[in-house]
Amino acid sequence: MELKKFWCRTLGIFGILGGFTLFAGDMLFYYDSTNDNLHENIGNVSDLRIMISGVTALFGAWFYMLGIGQIYYAFRPTKPIIRNSVLICFGAISIAYGVIHSAYLAIATTTKLATQNNLNLNETVYLALETNNLLRLIVYPIFGILCLLFITQVWKRKTLYPRWILLFFPLIPFMMQDFICEHLSGTISIIVCGGYLNLILVVFYTASTVALWNGGKKLN
Repeated sequence: MELKKFWCRTLGIFGILGGFTLFAGDMLFYYDSTNDNLHENIGNVSDLRIMISGVTALFGAWFYMLGIGQIYYAFRPTKPIIRNSVLICFGAISIAYGVIHSAYLAIATTTKLATQNNLNLNETVYLALETNNLLRLIVYPIFGILCLLFITQVWKRKTLYPRWILLFFPLIPFMMQDFICEHLSGTISIIVCGGYLNLILVVFYTASTVALWNGGKKLN
């Protein structure tokens, strides 16, 4: 039992680490202490920052995939088809995080070229941006299925999670992203909005690790 708790906690920490790794990659793209325009910052970052940010996509995806083991542990009491579906959905989304971040390399590179050569930014970055948007559209239905399975099973007390974990599930912060970013400015805007999607997974995996620290709640 203690061994299971150890691995449950360890896998959760990997999930948190995945979030911070890709968040660091986001900041390598976006952060500039003197400018809060994300697009301008991308065009001004060094080649080294772009390259290192690309590498974070690989390690971040690996860490996220390990973190899924904790969620699988929490869903052990559910039916196999539900448990495996949640595993597949979380896995697909975790891989997509890495792939989409890697696709941002094309956006960063074309933006940098447009800035250096005084090219039309919208025309230069169009293809890379549309490809990135297409990748996101593929992921959204998977996220919808995950939300349905995760929320219903936790609410029905079929998992080892307490119900309060739903407050930290990515759905609510994902829907509030535009509202939150519209009311932020300056450096805090770069940090929060630039790394938003990874920050919400840091919050989720932290809450998940706390909820399962002693093995999770006992089922009735």
